[in-house]
Amino acid sequence: MEDAASPNSGSDLNLGGNRGRSIEECQDMIQRSFRNPIVKFLMEQMEKSGCRVGDNFVKAVVCTGPVAGGYTKGRGITVCSNYLTIQDEVNQVVIHELIHAYDECRAKNLDWTNCAHHACSEIRAGHLSGDCHFKRELLRGFIKLRGHEQECIKRRVLKPLHGNPYCSEVAAKDAMEAVWDTCYNDTKPFDRAP
Repeated sequence: MEDAASPNSGSDLNLGGNRGRSIEECQDMIQRSFRNPIVKFLMEQMEKSGCRVGDNFVKAVVCTGPVAGGYTKGRGITVCSNYLTIQDEVNQVVIHELIHAYDECRAKNLDWTNCAHHACSEIRAGHLSGDCHFKRELLRGFIKLRGHEQECIKRRVLKPLHGNPYCSEVAAKDAMEAVWDTCYNDTKPFDRAP
């Protein structure tokens, strides 16, 4: 799982087809995302934790599967230009993947082949990035007034875990449930969920 099409941990999409931007357009959108206060904060926190975020840490690529992007240990963040069209989508992917990168930085022993470790980072990224904000869920066609956020996070955590060759469907669900409370309530580097 080393290529841009299948990063260690990826942001998924509910897409009907290829509708994105060129790599150059996406790279410009990535540069604009660096002005987002949450992106800036996460990058600063990574630097404070001793993890350098270089100029090429976040890159636009063409992906083969319907994913928005991903984080790969030692390589950084990929943003799938061919599946994103607006600045908000790019911002969301960068924030989600920066949370994975921050987790890797902070927990030096994070093992993406361990279903519980992977589940924890996905729970945190789903919760802290705003992936499951009510308006995003409405746009995806999920309409529920109570408990939508946690249901959304659980649904979205299982997708990348099912893509992890080290996690069977049962192991993925069990790992997510085992670490849910601890990881959902871990809001570092934020004081509380943004």
